[in-house]
Amino acid sequence: MWTWAATGALSGVMVMPGAAVAAPAPGPEADLAFHGTAVMNGDMVEVRLTPRNNGPAAVADATVRLRWSAALAEEQRLPARCAREGERTVVCGTGALTANAVGERLDVPVQMKDRASQVTLEIEPVWGSGTTDRDHTNDRLNVLVLDTGDAYAF
Repeated sequence: MWTWAATGALSGVMVMPGAAVAAPAPGPEADLAFHGTAVMNGDMVEVRLTPRNNGPAAVADATVRLRWSAALAEEQRLPARCAREGERTVVCGTGALTANAVGERLDVPVQMKDRASQVTLEIEPVWGSGTTDRDHTNDRLNVLVLDTGDAYAF
């Protein structure tokens, strides 16, 4: 007979052949969605994003990632709930989202490092306060934004 001791989150758990291991209980389920527009004028892109929680559970707080296909300028003037995550990425907190309700709109202006005729914006949730979202058709988006001054809706 053999035993195995795991470290970290499973520290102290012993696994033996033939023994059943209980899976962690799933957290509450919430369906996050993001809708808005992106406008590109020269090297500036203005994203207006509204989070929505289609429920059934409330979300105490969530984070959304905005990633561009081109590098952002070094200096950015981001809203207080947003932070630079990398050369092409910004993350923003949405705040609490009650079930079946719309959250507060985020206005996220960014300056691109170099002027481009177009960029692709990827939007995806990063964290949802322990809730599970099984429907990613409305929260993981790719938006092509052309330097036309027109608003591209998502």
